[in-house]
Amino acid sequence: MMNLDAALNIKPKKKLTFGKILLKVFVYLLLILISIIVLIPILWIVGSSLNPGDSLYTSTMFPKNPTFIHYKELFTKTDFPIWYKNTLKIATANMILSVILTTSSSYVISRFKFKGKKASLITILVLQMFPSFLAMTALYVLLWQVNLLNTHWGLILVYAGGQLPYNTWLIKGYFDSIPKSLDEAARVDGASNFTTFTKIILPLARPIIVFIALTNFIGPWMDFIFPNLVLRTADKKTLAMGLYAMVTGQSNTKFTTFAAGAILVAIPITLLFVYLQKHIITGLSSGAVKG
Repeated sequence: MMNLDAALNIKPKKKLTFGKILLKVFVYLLLILISIIVLIPILWIVGSSLNPGDSLYTSTMFPKNPTFIHYKELFTKTDFPIWYKNTLKIATANMILSVILTTSSSYVISRFKFKGKKASLITILVLQMFPSFLAMTALYVLLWQVNLLNTHWGLILVYAGGQLPYNTWLIKGYFDSIPKSLDEAARVDGASNFTTFTKIILPLARPIIVFIALTNFIGPWMDFIFPNLVLRTADKKTLAMGLYAMVTGQSNTKFTTFAAGAILVAIPITLLFVYLQKHIITGLSSGAVKG
């Protein structure tokens, strides 16, 4: 029997010791505890959006008389559709512009030798260390001087410029992991640098591009500080600004309507994360191979 097991390459099962069993139980209990901590706030916000009335203090996690009236009021009694359209416009434009700028600059840094390349990389690395909030006053004055204050394009340019250093460094690391022999083979076949970039490099770099596009979309979608700094009129407001106004001030206490709006804001991001999870993991792990 032993000879047959060896011939079939059957390995005997290892017995779990008491210490390993205890460690496994501890890990599962820890994961369950973390899941509960994460899920409780989500259940509270969902339950609050289904509670009748406006007060947060009378809201419960599991309402006795659930209602969808707050979701209806978002579209009938507020400017929620305008906020949604503005936010979608800003997030999509920022995503497209950021992907174009970062992929092209990363390709140049990764594939070409030029004077000042090392200094450029160091500058990009240093710029990542400073938060964008330090430049808020300067950005406000700059947008005011070029007549882009209270415009969506002004906000888009701020987002795209602020995300450029980190994204460039990340994509550059991914491009470095792609063999340069592919570029050389394309040039032998008569392909230009632009053709090589669009037809060969970009398809191979799809995971990191998807990750960058998703993060650049989420940033404006969830941000409150910069829109509140740049935008002034009601027709320019984003979702974060509009929902925040519902729960600030003495007369604005529509917490249950705010909860309904928060749920509608979170759904698209959650679906994108679930659908693009594979690309996100691949992009992050592969982009860290080389720096």
